[in-house]
Amino acid sequence: MLQEKLKNHQIILASGSPRRQQFLKDLEIDFEIQLQPVDEVYPDHLKAEEITNYLSELKAAAFKQRLQHNDILITSDTIVWHNHHALGKPQSAEHAKLMIASLSNDWHDVISSVSFTTKNKQITKHFTTKVHFKELTIEEIDYYVTNYNPIDKAGAYGIQEWIGLIGIDKIKGSYFNVVGLPTHIVYETLIALTKP
Repeated sequence: MLQEKLKNHQIILASGSPRRQQFLKDLEIDFEIQLQPVDEVYPDHLKAEEITNYLSELKAAAFKQRLQHNDILITSDTIVWHNHHALGKPQSAEHAKLMIASLSNDWHDVISSVSFTTKNKQITKHFTTKVHFKELTIEEIDYYVTNYNPIDKAGAYGIQEWIGLIGIDKIKGSYFNVVGLPTHIVYETLIALTKP
């Protein structure tokens, strides 16, 4: 259905994430991957979705001069927001363990922003999912970090991996958003962008 509506558009996904790439395939979208190096730094005063909105649009800015009239560029950013702080990607295994330990027996928000950029306009939308971990043991945290090496993931965990299977006991909102992309927002926005 979406494939037919997008037949006159070139969808560009600016993400190296295999999870985001798979989601677009699952939505039956034809797309190409283009990557541009971006220094993902944001002003200190930004909070929650302000951070992900900023970074998603920053990633899109790298492509601004290259977009053709029928291109739709998709960029995205995800953070874990806990106790009024953003948890991005950990810098080491020890850092990852500390991050996960801080999330143990508590709620946190997973916030994703997605920017849809054409030659003439940009739409940025965000979505928040609330996630709760059970009380994790030191052994469970050590096992996960040692065996799954989650240093490429915001908040130092992947919900679809072992730690999510054994540790997450409550979730409010989109599961797919926690994996890395609010797929329902991608679908709805692309439909809206193709309306005459």
